[in-house]
Amino acid sequence: MKVRTMVLVRGRVQGVAFRHHTARTAARHNVSGWVRNLADGSVEGCFEGEEDDVRAMVQWCRRGPEAARVDELIEKAGQYTGECTGFSIRYGDE
Repeated sequence: MKVRTMVLVRGRVQGVAFRHHTARTAARHNVSGWVRNLADGSVEGCFEGEEDDVRAMVQWCRRGPEAARVDELIEKAGQYTGECTGFSIRYGDE
């Protein structure tokens, strides 16, 4: 079953290649979507794909890359749309 999940990750998650590593992990799990830095220092992501693969992405975000420190992860399930093709790193409010 295909699902969509949004995540908000707080902690030391900017300046540690969090977005880059998220994109690489998404490719390994065949997950579509995007990731971006927010002005408050957190990282937001949207993941779409098979349920097990999206869950693996959320679990990965709970740890992040080696240099990151994840203090909080907020997860919100959404309706799968299929609008995402591939995985992108977004900049600003795109």
